[in-house]
Amino acid sequence: MARPTPSLTLALLQARESAMDFFRPHLNRNNITEQQWRVIRILCQAEAQTLESYQLAERACILRPSLTGVLVRLEQSGLVRRWKPETDQRRLCVTLTPKGNELFEGMKDEMMRQYQNIQQRLGPEKYRTLMSLLEEVQKLDTDDQP
Repeated sequence: MARPTPSLTLALLQARESAMDFFRPHLNRNNITEQQWRVIRILCQAEAQTLESYQLAERACILRPSLTGVLVRLEQSGLVRRWKPETDQRRLCVTLTPKGNELFEGMKDEMMRQYQNIQQRLGPEKYRTLMSLLEEVQKLDTDDQP
């Protein structure tokens, strides 16, 4: 019987877990989950620092129903504010509060050190190659399948 080919999706998940091992201690010290950190980081990087919930879900790779719970907990902690614009009550907008910005500012240096640690361990060339390959995988279009 032929051996199955290695699973790309499993290898990506295992690599993600290995990478997250660098960040989890700092997240835990700040009582922030991985999903909460992604939301905070994305809101800090957004041009207007305000996004609609569907945009945030897409950028953070969090399913919309799960994002609702993440946002509720972040709002309860005073880190984000959610509101519906008066002009369109169907939309839900999210922005960081000053407390959320302060948390990001307090955490970002250590998070960057961990990125540098990973890059140093892999080596700059392998790191660039890895990031380039991951970008290519993200751009694959399933509609172009033979």
